[in-house]
Amino acid sequence: MMSHAALSDAIEGSISKSVAPSTFQQTPEPSVGGVALEELAKTYATPLYILDKATIRQQATSYLETLKTAYPGEAVVLYAAKANLNLALAKFVNDLGLAIDVVSSGELYTALQAGVSADWIYMNGNNKSDAELEMALDAGICRLMVDNEEELAQIDAIVRGRGLKEKPAVLLRVAPGIEAHTHDYLKTGTDSNKFGMPINRIPEIVGVCLTRYAETIDLAGLHAHIGSQIFDALPYQDLARIMLKTYGDLRERFNGLILRDLDLGGGLGICYQTSDDPPSIEEAIAQLARTVAETAQSIDYPLPRLLLEPGRSLVATAGITLYTVGTVKKTESGRVFVAVDGGMGDNIRPALYQADYSALAIVKSSQKTPEQQAEPGVQSARVTLVGKYCESGDVLLRDWQAPRLVAGDRVVIFGTGAYNYAMASTYNRIGRPAMVW
Repeated sequence: MMSHAALSDAIEGSISKSVAPSTFQQTPEPSVGGVALEELAKTYATPLYILDKATIRQQATSYLETLKTAYPGEAVVLYAAKANLNLALAKFVNDLGLAIDVVSSGELYTALQAGVSADWIYMNGNNKSDAELEMALDAGICRLMVDNEEELAQIDAIVRGRGLKEKPAVLLRVAPGIEAHTHDYLKTGTDSNKFGMPINRIPEIVGVCLTRYAETIDLAGLHAHIGSQIFDALPYQDLARIMLKTYGDLRERFNGLILRDLDLGGGLGICYQTSDDPPSIEEAIAQLARTVAETAQSIDYPLPRLLLEPGRSLVATAGITLYTVGTVKKTESGRVFVAVDGGMGDNIRPALYQADYSALAIVKSSQKTPEQQAEPGVQSARVTLVGKYCESGDVLLRDWQAPRLVAGDRVVIFGTGAYNYAMASTYNRIGRPAMVW
């Protein structure tokens, strides 16, 4: 183990608090939750996912307390399990007071095995199989978010075929036509993507629920999700107004129909780099809650139970990934490639939609041989941080201003608590990293 002084002297650069877990300390040695990263690397090997419980608790509390203060009606925060899920995490967020939003039988199984009550589980997804719906109905989960008309028919057939006495409560997923300013792959609120039903067809589909499926489906409300990694609070307020206008129109059309739930999804952005400037949870959620309350009051509509589905904004900043440097290569053109022991198998997001991250180098100079320390090598330069997978697209960072790195040095990438572990693969038959917290 290196001494505190040696590690302190070896850290290159600094990292903004906005992109790091709340307990991350850079000196006297890099640590999370009071545990040295070097100790974790030696104990669990690298690459290694590291998750900070304190940060998750802090983010969850921000959602819960802001809603308690800003929204005069009932509100439920659903953790979007697709961001990151395992038994420990499911139990932890549920113990904090969050429900769980799942999108598959695997996520549903994990939540149930973690001891989450079915009353605290909601199920999304655009192409649920009969087996998944049967599993959800048998468990008695709280709500099914129905993506399309075919799914209504599926649920009806299962309820009738199984002779279920209790009608499942459903929310119809709406494509509200709101353009969120994010990557095309992260947009979900327009009719050009695969999710939801066009908002102009909702009255017709509600009519079908109230007639054809009246005996097998309990229509609880509507659901919308406009995208992910959104930095502007205004689209959420527009969404609230559009959805409540639809509620008012449905009440008028269907003899005083009152929908008791309103699910406005998630997608609030986080800081991956210091230049990112998303609104705070408190700011965005308070504005959204006030808009729902004010709009409901303006049309004399009973306050719906407000549902929100954060995922990334709860766990992304809580996570970091720790790597070890292997080879360093300088090409004739001058490009420097620094390869680490992970890559696209543990973080596919840069290859999938050009996601950017912040990083910190830990140069273990005191552990280098005199020959390595004397070697001219490559000094501080803009480098391409790559992985060990057999793909040219296996790039974690481009044009990273890095110190001189050699085999055995460490690299920390921040903001990896969401959509890294959850999307990890065993490509090239390389095992997935462990996760500790």
